[in-house]
Amino acid sequence: QTGMSTNEDLIRRFYSAFQQRDAAKMAACYAPQVQFFDPVFTDLQGASAGAMWKMLCERGKDLKIEFSDVRADASTGSAHWEAWYTFSASGRKVHNIIDATFEFRNGLIVKHTDRFDLYRWSRQALGPAGLLLGWTPMLQNKVRAMSEKGLRDWSARG
Repeated sequence: QTGMSTNEDLIRRFYSAFQQRDAAKMAACYAPQVQFFDPVFTDLQGASAGAMWKMLCERGKDLKIEFSDVRADASTGSAHWEAWYTFSASGRKVHNIIDATFEFRNGLIVKHTDRFDLYRWSRQALGPAGLLLGWTPMLQNKVRAMSEKGLRDWSARG
């Protein structure tokens, strides 16, 4: 029973830190060897996952986060969260709807998977190009490559 409330608290702490754009607090919820997956960042490991949240927190000047349906047991958990922000590359407003799943070990998140509709996201973030091409693997791979390069460049600043 304590495992459940502790892991639920961990998820709440993670998203509360996100609401405050506190990437350090978010990263503190992750195990050093954490694995993160979503439709854009398909495989971030360890410090790269924390760096992604740090980049999103710093860039997201108008970022608003809401989370709900937090559930967890001793080993796994889930949450629903939504984000409203301006996509920096296009200046377009985005409302993303995400379902997250988690795996825990020793009181920390070891695996975090976010699922959302990349086509819906690309229609909002990219406008007409997203509407026309957002469903195509070509555009989805381009978004992934741009995002991964953005994270690498951002991380390289030191």
